[in-house]
Amino acid sequence: MVNRELIEVFSEIAREKNVERSELGSILEELFLHLVERERGDASNCSVIVNLDKGEFEIYVEKSIVDVIEDPVMEITLEEIRKVDPEMAGDLELGDTYVEIIDPLIFGRRIIHMAKQFFAQKLQDVEKKYIYEDYANRVGEIVIGTIHQVQRDNTFVNIEHAELRMPRKEQIKSERYRRGDSIRAIIKSVEITSRGPEILISRSDNHFLYKLFELEVPEIEDGIIEIRSISRHPGERAKIIVQSHDRRIDPVGACVGMRGSRIQAIVRELNNEKIDIINYSEQSEILISRALSPAKPLDLYIDDDRKYCIAIFDDDDLEFAIGRGGVNVNLAAKATEYRIDAFGKKEYNQKLTEQETPLADIPNMPARAVKPLTDNGVSTVSELLNSEEEKLLGIKGIAELTLEKIYDAVQSFIEANQAEEKNDEEIQVEFSDLDDVDINSKSEENPDEKSTEETLEEKTSNEPLSETNAKQLSEDKLEKVQS
Repeated sequence: MVNRELIEVFSEIAREKNVERSELGSILEELFLHLVERERGDASNCSVIVNLDKGEFEIYVEKSIVDVIEDPVMEITLEEIRKVDPEMAGDLELGDTYVEIIDPLIFGRRIIHMAKQFFAQKLQDVEKKYIYEDYANRVGEIVIGTIHQVQRDNTFVNIEHAELRMPRKEQIKSERYRRGDSIRAIIKSVEITSRGPEILISRSDNHFLYKLFELEVPEIEDGIIEIRSISRHPGERAKIIVQSHDRRIDPVGACVGMRGSRIQAIVRELNNEKIDIINYSEQSEILISRALSPAKPLDLYIDDDRKYCIAIFDDDDLEFAIGRGGVNVNLAAKATEYRIDAFGKKEYNQKLTEQETPLADIPNMPARAVKPLTDNGVSTVSELLNSEEEKLLGIKGIAELTLEKIYDAVQSFIEANQAEEKNDEEIQVEFSDLDDVDINSKSEENPDEKSTEETLEEKTSNEPLSETNAKQLSEDKLEKVQS
């Protein structure tokens, strides 16, 4: 009766925890072996058989038959066997093994308390194992959970019995999380720790954006449209390059959706993160030009071997092309896998001039070094900067100290040019401001005169110009210029 009651209690607890019957049988075997060890000091010669269907269990102990007992846990005499089972004792002799059945009542009432503690611990271990196996197979999937704790460096999300952690670096910086809010994120990794499985989730990972597009755009899930690459500045801007494997389907239009329905759903999920969808092209100049949108480059100088690109923009559009904090050009570089340097037209022309300057024309250039460098094909600033230091030191007459002086002279030359250009720009701005002030002051001082002049011009422009009128108008304009 005791056996059945114990099995029923443990089975009910296991059902509440969703523990499988096979797992429950193993836990019960470990439980009773643990109890035997606590009671007798050793359970190496014990075995347990659990029958969940009948609600029964039996504990067996194997003992060696001896004349004199030295270890009562492992040994037994024939006399003791005769007291318990006389028939069996007649068939046994010294050296044989006797199997003894242990009555659970020997453990006393403390069995219940000890069993509960051990059983609860084992159930926790099994539950953690189930959670790990479940989520380890779901890495890369989107999950929906409820925020239950917000800390400075971590946000914890609950999904049924599992706790998921979203570190600060995996969050979108512009978002604010509150307890009880529902949240979507991607499972980034699952690891085993001493405290159980640690499940990391992310909303800033590029793969989260990929999975959102996969959910909203059926053509991506079907493989008709392929996402070639993604680059993100979470919460601010993202660039995604897409390619259609069906000529009849426009990949950009499919991702945007009817009246922007698909892309708007993704943008709302990402807290209004701007997303640039770029149509893939095998021609690098077209791809990079599209990736730099909404800015439009004037020229692109591309080195496909080095994966390097120089993009030239109008001076007024340069800041817009680079973006706040360099976001736009950096995202374009990551998406295309090209290193991109952006220049204004005027700045680039100045750099070209600097690069083409002969070394002999640079102030403070060591005179003895010019001829050896020129003889070895290094005669301009660009040729010097593009040459490896080891190669330059291999030139006869160029020592480390000399090369250092050469680099210092070139650096001073470039800095001087940049400072001069900056001064010219400041002077132009000052003159422009002075002109505006002069024009405004004149307008304020002689409003009546200006009105008279405008009336005169309007009058003469509306009348046919006779010889007299034309002469008068010319004299008035000349007088203005002289004044």
